[in-house]
Amino acid sequence: MMVPGRVASCACKGIRRCLLCEKLKESYFPDEKVVHLFLYSDETKLAFRKDGQPASFPFPGVFLWEDFLSEEEEKELIGSMDKNVWNLSQSGRKKQDFGPKVNFKKKKVCPANFSGLPALSKKLVLRMQEEESLSGFQPVEQCNLDYHPQRGSAIDPHLDDSWLWGERLVTVNMLSDTTLTMSLEQGLPQLGLSGEVKVAVPLPRRSLVVLYGEARHRWKHSILRKDVRERRVCSTYRELSAEFLPGGRHAELGAQLLNIAASFTGAPI
Repeated sequence: MMVPGRVASCACKGIRRCLLCEKLKESYFPDEKVVHLFLYSDETKLAFRKDGQPASFPFPGVFLWEDFLSEEEEKELIGSMDKNVWNLSQSGRKKQDFGPKVNFKKKKVCPANFSGLPALSKKLVLRMQEEESLSGFQPVEQCNLDYHPQRGSAIDPHLDDSWLWGERLVTVNMLSDTTLTMSLEQGLPQLGLSGEVKVAVPLPRRSLVVLYGEARHRWKHSILRKDVRERRVCSTYRELSAEFLPGGRHAELGAQLLNIAASFTGAPI
């Protein structure tokens, strides 16, 4: 964020924020207001009221795979990532990108500097594909994100692009437990919830989470600052939309991206 007369100290733009830029202009950001809070249960696939009231509702579109990674695999992955440069990103995060350069506003994809997913991801992708809900999953992008409480790291509520990216968003959570917050600003009138609704989805360390269906396209997802208590690193994998698969408008480009990704010889771009 740029403040007149001060040197840029972070990568935040627009409404995004971290502790560094808030110290420069503390009054810029409004307090967050929450209306209805729910907690997701992976066992029942229901969202329960966090205030103890009996209300609950089915929450579709989330698949959680606990202990997806072993302790040894986590250590190896983090060690490999930390050998590469972590670039400053918005809201106090750092990132490493393995994927094509994309201009979502102009709907342009440039594969020129894309050299594939990293080598250590090959065995992880093969493991993902063994799960029924991830059958045929072929990621063409991997984004590593580094969160740290000293930077006030977070990611604002958002919906991932659906022009280039396909149905399933896959994230592997490492180094610490955290919470994925799903939010619906328009509420759930059919349940008498007229204000914003938020559902907390616990993400254990070394787990994998998949968002699809309503959780992918209707509910925004975020990581709140208060839920980053220790260093957290995650890898998010994205597949192509139907427009870039056989029979789609950009099938030729999609095939090129898939071939590059599957080489598993990539370096961060």
